Amino acid sequence: MFNNLTDRLDSAFKTLKGEHKLTELNVAESIKEIRRALVDADVNYKIAKEFTDKVKEQALGTQNVLKAVKPGELMVKIVMDELVNLMGGEAAEFNVKGKPTVILIAGLQGSGKTTFSGKLANYLKSQLKKKPLLVACDVYRPAAIDQITVLGEQINVPVYKEVENKNPVEIALKSIEHAKAHNLDVVIVDTAGRLAVDEEMMKEIAAVKGAIMPHETLFVVDSMTGQDAVNTAKAFNEVIDYDGVVLTKLDGDTRGGAALSVKYTVGKPIKFVSQGEKMDTLDVFHPDRMAQRILGMGDIVSFVEKAQAQFDEKEIERLEKKIRKNQLDFNDFYSQIQQLRKMGDLKSLMGMIPGMGKALRDVDIDNSAFNRTEAIILSMTPTERTNPDLINMSRKKRIADGSGNSLDQVNAFIRQFEQMRKMMHKMSKMPGMGMPAQMPGGAAGAKKLRR
Repeated sequence: MFNNLTDRLDSAFKTLKGEHKLTELNVAESIKEIRRALVDADVNYKIAKEFTDKVKEQALGTQNVLKAVKPGELMVKIVMDELVNLMGGEAAEFNVKGKPTVILIAGLQGSGKTTFSGKLANYLKSQLKKKPLLVACDVYRPAAIDQITVLGEQINVPVYKEVENKNPVEIALKSIEHAKAHNLDVVIVDTAGRLAVDEEMMKEIAAVKGAIMPHETLFVVDSMTGQDAVNTAKAFNEVIDYDGVVLTKLDGDTRGGAALSVKYTVGKPIKFVSQGEKMDTLDVFHPDRMAQRILGMGDIVSFVEKAQAQFDEKEIERLEKKIRKNQLDFNDFYSQIQQLRKMGDLKSLMGMIPGMGKALRDVDIDNSAFNRTEAIILSMTPTERTNPDLINMSRKKRIADGSGNSLDQVNAFIRQFEQMRKMMHKMSKMPGMGMPAQMPGGAAGAKKLRR
């Protein structure tokens, strides 16, 4: 995500390396590189020019004030602040206060609206403890109803559909009555993809909105389309006056133009970002965190939030007690692997750690890396999983045969587990030490971060 933009900005900052202070000359050189980086990222030239003019003004205004800060570091700070402002300043509010809340999803064909609808339903259900209803209002695409039905089954969310009805306004209105009758508190209306130039289709989405009067109207944008996406977002907004933008496919070859330009051009905030096909890969958009990632600083706050969403405080406290008593077993280890899997794509997660994104860019991190470990643990008997010390050579041979691994591989895994258990037990006895990295901050740390 944004790899080329990150590299180009990094190169721009390097022009200041070795300089003792910011001057009009070296600032101008750096600004020229930043502007080129933005234009190459498919940011409109006018926006790039205005952005760099602000950066230049800030840089020259602080050249004689912060002499203790290196010029390169100061420029990074200025660019980051301006990136945050360009993308909206702070996370936008998402209105879910209706009874039921009605959310209308609009966008171009192929932008990922239906997948996003499923992700949003999953987010509302798991994170906000809502009871959502998905509504199949795409009456044109042959597989649209089947797709949203499958997504609903995956996340255990009901789907309202009328296969024979070709009137999306009627379907949407009836779905709201259905939600009220079944005590469902959020209605997500997935509409047909359309082209901004298709007058009849645009009239239809406007009619749906006028009939159901949604609390939130979200426009879904394929982030890989860059400036074209921004232009389309502007055309749609003139027709339906939506409340916010959703950027999808951020895991693709995204240059960054849409993320950087849409708030400036349309005046509407980005509310969510999405990557991948899995239903749990949806995040609230935070301009400051996105700016950090664009500048190669990682996103440790989002990483911790994802971890906390999976690790229950009571479970963390239970594990802390077991670690202190040196009683961690294979059941505990297997449970932690499952929690890590739920956090999302491993490479994406590692990229959130400061300094890791660029280092891992060309490294292939296989999401099936834990498969062998899981097979070994699942080939153990319940007694062996609970009592690792019982596993002798004959048991290891049986586990190797059952898991499809060699005896050497089983030995290596058990040896690594023992080393990890000893290290964690030793760390738990040190003053101020809590849970290991995959359980950020332990129970006390989790409570502190939530406050």
